Amino acid sequence: MNLSVKIKPMEKSDVDKIIDIEALCYGPHHWSKDSFLSELSNSLAKYFSVFSEDGELVAYAGCWQILEEAHVTNIAVTPKYRRNHIAEALLKTIIDTCYKNMVKFITLEVRAGNTAAIALYEKYGFKSLGIRKGYYQDNNEDALIMWTENIFYDKFKSNFDKRVLELNGKICYDR
Repeated sequence: MNLSVKIKPMEKSDVDKIIDIEALCYGPHHWSKDSFLSELSNSLAKYFSVFSEDGELVAYAGCWQILEEAHVTNIAVTPKYRRNHIAEALLKTIIDTCYKNMVKFITLEVRAGNTAAIALYEKYGFKSLGIRKGYYQDNNEDALIMWTENIFYDKFKSNFDKRVLELNGKICYDR
């Protein structure tokens, strides 16, 4: 049976629960409440919250969109809901928003040891194009810098459409 979730633009009323998810996912080195509230006031920032069928906030993601580029700032899913394609649905939502806003390229940093996230990004056409040494403050872990090609290119679009069809068979998400 597919999990059913609702993805909505993040609201200020979501932030307290977002902070709980941050602490679960990232431990003591996570964004502050003020950071999220600031992001929600930033016209360049696009943030999304995910709610389970029973209304529980279970995940979120965000990006900045500046001219032709987007930078994924975070994708986090509460541990109880992982492995249900929620992060993938959030990535799809970010890419859809980039298409809508004519953003051509998407970038992000990901922990070099986060093989599950790296595999997800590679599945959607991201490629590692560099390393930020010691990027993560909690343990000095390196970050891979990943980029897409132009998302309007046929190769990217074809792969994206294929992945979305597969995703639609695994999770029900309403936006």
